[in-house]
Amino acid sequence: MPEGTKTLGVLAIAGVDPYQESAGEEYMNTKQRGHFKLILEAWRNQLREEVDRTLTHMQDEAANFPDPVDRAAQEEFSLELRARDRERKLIKKIEKTLQKIEEDDFGFCDSCGIEIGIRRLEARPTADQCIDCKTLAEIKEKQMAG
Repeated sequence: MPEGTKTLGVLAIAGVDPYQESAGEEYMNTKQRGHFKLILEAWRNQLREEVDRTLTHMQDEAANFPDPVDRAAQEEFSLELRARDRERKLIKKIEKTLQKIEEDDFGFCDSCGIEIGIRRLEARPTADQCIDCKTLAEIKEKQMAG
């Protein structure tokens, strides 16, 4: 299924359809962990391909600019580098999450230990907190910044 395709109101991530739970299915069983591992590996591969394309593009563009201090070129490079830095951090987070799957520690809140939930993980496969703990953390972060 193409990226961005909707199934039952949930977007497919990295071209992988959302997980369909069976009645009475145990949370974070082998099938579920395999599903999220597939999503994370596909997502990581997409990000790596994008990094490679950007690197090639930037090298080609750098060779084509007669004036290396051209302001527009510098700004474009700066924007692309920031985007690649965000993607690099996301790749690290994906790899950390894949490690949690391997250690059977995936799908549970790092703060309180309860189930994060299949639907939340479908929306954000790298989530490491349940929605309640994440909401509290964001409120505290806003209070500290304000």
